[in-house]
Amino acid sequence: MKAKQKLIIGNILVLVILGVILGGAYYRFNHRTDSWQSLQHEKTLKIGIDDTFVPMGFRDKNNHLVGYDVEMAKAACKKLGLKPDFQVIDWSMKETELNTHHIDAIWNGYTVTPQRKEHVAFTKGYHRTGQVLLTRADSGVNQPADMRGKQLGVQSGSSGYTLFQSHPQDLKRFLTKAPIQYDTFDKAINDVQVGRLGAVLIDEDYARYYLAHSHQKVPLKIVSTNFPPDEMAVGVRKEDKTLRHKLNWAIAELHLDGTEQRLAKKYFGTPQPQR
Repeated sequence: MKAKQKLIIGNILVLVILGVILGGAYYRFNHRTDSWQSLQHEKTLKIGIDDTFVPMGFRDKNNHLVGYDVEMAKAACKKLGLKPDFQVIDWSMKETELNTHHIDAIWNGYTVTPQRKEHVAFTKGYHRTGQVLLTRADSGVNQPADMRGKQLGVQSGSSGYTLFQSHPQDLKRFLTKAPIQYDTFDKAINDVQVGRLGAVLIDEDYARYYLAHSHQKVPLKIVSTNFPPDEMAVGVRKEDKTLRHKLNWAIAELHLDGTEQRLAKKYFGTPQPQR
């Protein structure tokens, strides 16, 4: 009998402890507070990035972290009196990293979508980009319809390939054969230069960076498409209303003082950012 009573008491204690743990977790996740005062105290903003995303955030030949968004984030943090602490994260887990406080912001070519709005709060959009065709200057391709009878290249799993499939009226309907998929854009660009491809469907930012910073064996050009553009913004936790407000102010200041335009020219080869 005593053994049974001890077992019952033990089970009750376990349930009480579990209740305290789960209750605390529930409270933390459902009574979150604005973290601006904490950020000011620490004077640091932890920013989640993918350091392979050219030209927004990537490693240069000396393994230094560079890129349009990296420099924008540094300049914005300076205006806010914060030090940026770039954290390389698993991009597929970015919203989880944010909402578990491992990072304070997602700032790395982060496209605004309805699905993402369910999990994070976005600043105002600060950059807009789209999908373009990168082709040889002498290819005769001046619009998507000119791809009839030509071979298209795409990057596997890219947003461009997703749009190619979901918006067939913009490019797919002009092709007579399926596009060749590549694991990286540089391989596809090489095949454009040697004539194996008529064009590669590519992110405009990447294309402009490539044209501005690479030695081309054969002159290339950009051809516009009608795919819907991507708007980029900074993602923060929904409760961090002060941080969102401060970032909106800092980004607006970077536009007014010319920083945004200077960085756009540096990384995209254009004097004005794609808005």
